[in-house]
Amino acid sequence: MTSGKTFQLLGRPAKATVLFFYPKDNTPGCTTENIAFRDAYSQFVAAGVEIYGISRDSLRSHESFKAKLELPFELISDPDEAVCLLFNVMKMKQMYGKTVRGVERSTFVIDAQGRLVKEWRGVKVATHVEEVLEFVAHLN
Repeated sequence: MTSGKTFQLLGRPAKATVLFFYPKDNTPGCTTENIAFRDAYSQFVAAGVEIYGISRDSLRSHESFKAKLELPFELISDPDEAVCLLFNVMKMKQMYGKTVRGVERSTFVIDAQGRLVKEWRGVKVATHVEEVLEFVAHLN
């Protein structure tokens, strides 16, 4: 994880944790999504929610991407796809007329007890962060 930190889901002090999986650093949709989470970050913090972005990119790529976009949350590097497979986000997709295996843009909310309470798959970036914020604002 960026900033030299390690991530452990259990025992998190937050009311909830948002994990958003995205395909690749420095691509248009992924940049837009990360910026949207960045811009709403203070609202998530006010709701007692932690945010983490996850992709298969290297830690070096993540550190650069995080600095470039001034992201206030950490990015998790999953080059061996262990976390991606755990959340079943690896899919066959069409890209430029070719079938490729990649990360399906997805978001998961895990409550303070470590239970998955909401998931979005095949996310469209435009209004997604607002949907996530609306959901976590109403968690007990």
